[in-house]
Amino acid sequence: MFAAERRQLILEMVRANGAVSLRELARVVQTSEVTVRRDVRALEAEGLLDRRHGGAVLPGGFTRESGFPQKSHLATAEKTAIADLAASLVEEGEAIVVGAGTTTQELARRLARVPGLTVVTNSLLVAQALAHANRVEVVMTGGTLRGSNYALVGSGAEQSLQGLRVSKAFLSGSGLTAERGLSTSNMLSASVDRALVQAAAEVVVLADHTKLGTDTMFQTVPTDVITRLVTDEPPAHDDRAGTELQALADQGVQIAVAGASGSPGGDQVPARQQQHQQRRDVSLPGPRRGQVPGAGLRSASMLNGEPPAGSERGRVADMRRR
Repeated sequence: MFAAERRQLILEMVRANGAVSLRELARVVQTSEVTVRRDVRALEAEGLLDRRHGGAVLPGGFTRESGFPQKSHLATAEKTAIADLAASLVEEGEAIVVGAGTTTQELARRLARVPGLTVVTNSLLVAQALAHANRVEVVMTGGTLRGSNYALVGSGAEQSLQGLRVSKAFLSGSGLTAERGLSTSNMLSASVDRALVQAAAEVVVLADHTKLGTDTMFQTVPTDVITRLVTDEPPAHDDRAGTELQALADQGVQIAVAGASGSPGGDQVPARQQQHQQRRDVSLPGPRRGQVPGAGLRSASMLNGEPPAGSERGRVADMRRR
């Protein structure tokens, strides 16, 4: 395929989907990610698209949100791996909240096998994935249906979450940075996500590497409220995503990497970031609300020799803060 043909196909994919990862573009045009990155850079110079970490979006993509049909075809392998690892954080008999999104929908499909679970959600897709699960109770919020992502939003959804208390919240979004945390492109979705966060003792963010370093309009979860990030390992050449992961770890976010090399269940951070983190000698901020390290996960504070956030002393201090 000639360069002009490749670039035309890349442009058509971005126009159809709103955002496409370099990995997916390389697969479709049957070339290397290095070549695709060069094509994307050329198209950006012409003002036809914008580059993002690990992908490309339409010009003005800072405010644009793709619909569910488009999102469901993006980074599917990464979302599957993330969902597998995130499901391992959920224990039998827990009560959790799960927000809207294609990655959380993948998580819900795996949660159907966890007995005694109670799932509160504003997502019709999450509820559908759990509808026929044995011994899983699904509680839906009220609200107004937002058709682009099949989620319930608005004051009805937010009011139905008042007074709720669960162990964990699993959320996705449009972008994640160490500076602002998780963000999304829609104001109504952001408002409901913030209400979901308020109901949970721990906040687990599910975000593939293409969202790392991407900032969108409305902040949903500040970095200092995020307990864990479950992501996939960025490509070796994606230094910006790797840098963002290290910055998040520096702020005390526990990072679980799905499918990281040398670890079947996911590693804390890719090897190059883990080496840097192990050499750090500055203390991280103290444990945050309900922060309890999960099986196979190590918090950044534990790497510095600090006591686990889930210890008795941490829980007592947490109750006093509330």
